[in-house]
Amino acid sequence: MNRLRQSKNMYTFPYEIVDVDYKINTELLQYFKDDIWVATVPRSGTTWTQELVWLLAHDLDFDAAKQESLTERFPFFEFSLFVHPEVKAELLAKHFGDNKKLEFIEHFSRSGYKTLDEWPCNKRRFIKTHFPFSLLPPSVMQNKCKVIYVLRNPKDVAVSYYHLNRLYRTQGYTGDFHRYWDYFSRGLNPWLPYYSHISEAFEHRHLPNILILNYEDMVSNLRGVVLKLAAFLNCTISAEGLKNLTQHLDIKNFRENPSVNGSEMADVGLLLKGEAGFVRKGGNGKREELMNDTALKNCVDQWIHENTYDKN
Repeated sequence: MNRLRQSKNMYTFPYEIVDVDYKINTELLQYFKDDIWVATVPRSGTTWTQELVWLLAHDLDFDAAKQESLTERFPFFEFSLFVHPEVKAELLAKHFGDNKKLEFIEHFSRSGYKTLDEWPCNKRRFIKTHFPFSLLPPSVMQNKCKVIYVLRNPKDVAVSYYHLNRLYRTQGYTGDFHRYWDYFSRGLNPWLPYYSHISEAFEHRHLPNILILNYEDMVSNLRGVVLKLAAFLNCTISAEGLKNLTQHLDIKNFRENPSVNGSEMADVGLLLKGEAGFVRKGGNGKREELMNDTALKNCVDQWIHENTYDKN
C-alpha cells in the first residue's frame, strides 16, 4: 500500500496508483455535465444508491435493470487498481474456454477511463467511485457533473467494510475485527481516512451539482429520500412508481436480486466462499462485532468523539 496526497489530506491506495493508474484514470478523459457520479466511503450504501439513481434516470425501467448487471450499467471507476495481475491470471486460467466469464474478468480489470471512453455516445454515463473529492478527475467539478455523496455512521461502515475485506479476493483480509478496527481507525485501508473523506464532501455541499445523502435517512425514510433525489436529478415519479421503487429497493428483495447482489463476481471466483454476501444485512446499528466487546466499543466511541468534538 502507498499514501496519495492531492490536497491537505492523505489517502491509502495500492502502490501502483501513485505512478500510473491515477493519472491515467483522471487525466485522459473528460467528464461532462450529463455524467452522474455516486461517491462514498466504501460500504455506505453505495450499491443501494446506484440502483436508485439509475432507475430514477431511466423512468423506472425495472426490466432493463434486471437484464444487465449494475457493474455494467454503473461502472466502478477505480476498481481495476485493486485487481492484482496474479489474481487476474488465476481467474483467467480457472475459466479458460468460458468466453462469457473471461469477458467479465477483462471488463472489471480494465481501467475505468477505457470503459467510459468506449461508452455509447447516445447513453448517459453513470459512474461509481470511492475517491474523495480531492481525487476526482478535475473535469468532474469543472464541468459540474452531478455527484451524489452518501455518508453513513462510521461504526456501521467499519463493520460492513470488515466483512467486505474478507469477502473480496482482491482485498484478502484474514484477521479478526479487533485488528481490522486498528487499521480502519488509522486510515490504513483503501480510500481512508474516513473523516478526511467526509469532510471533503461537506466542503462542497453548497454547490448546486452536489447532493449529500445520509444512509440512515434512506433506512428510516426511503420515500422521502427518493423524492429528494428525484428533484435533484430533475426526474418525475408517480405515487405508483414510488411504491414500486421502494419495494424494489427493500433489502429482502435487493439481497435476492442477481443484477445487484454481486452474483456475477461470485460466479468467476472474485468473492470468497464462506464469507458474508456482497449485499449483507442493510439497516443500521447491527454491529455484533462490537456488542460483546466493551473495551473495543469504548475505543470506537472515543475515536468518534475525538474526530467530531471540534466539529460540533
